[in-house]
Amino acid sequence: MANNKAKLFVFSAPSGSGKTTIVRDVLKNFPDFEFSISATTRKKRANEKDKVDYYFITEAEFKEKIEAGEFVEWEKFYDYYYGTLKNIVDGNLSKNISTVFEVDVKGALKIKDAYSNSVLIFIAPPGIEELKERLIKRNTETDEDLKKRIERAEMELSFKQQFDYVVTNINLSEAKAEVKRIIESEINKEK
Repeated sequence: MANNKAKLFVFSAPSGSGKTTIVRDVLKNFPDFEFSISATTRKKRANEKDKVDYYFITEAEFKEKIEAGEFVEWEKFYDYYYGTLKNIVDGNLSKNISTVFEVDVKGALKIKDAYSNSVLIFIAPPGIEELKERLIKRNTETDEDLKKRIERAEMELSFKQQFDYVVTNINLSEAKAEVKRIIESEINKEK
């Protein structure tokens, strides 16, 4: 990829759409790509590592970075802040390293506004009912959280037409293959 201009591959999807699994597959298939680690104010979970899973910072630090314009995008979800640090993105671009992002729809659109070499990929569920079933099967949500996630999913789905690509995840293997073809096509545009 040294001869190619680095790109930013930005993934968004409602919770339960398979986005994280697809992003992991992208990173496995394109080992030269970097994953953009977000900053957050939420507490670190037992299995998480600082600067690997997230940059864990205090709310005061996060707000200072907002004021200083250090985020490409940021959002507050469920009482915690999440954001993408500009210096990480700019550092990768200066080294000609393509970067993979996993962010919400509004964050994706902000990244596209800031960086024209962004490729926005929306991972859509087959339908809202299927999504609801997936979330229920995960058994990680309270009834109230499940309701919030479904409402948020409906909002996120309303943005999908603003993305460069929409991949409907009916069959995970086929969705992974389609994403791989999209990335290869985008890389080859620069050759």
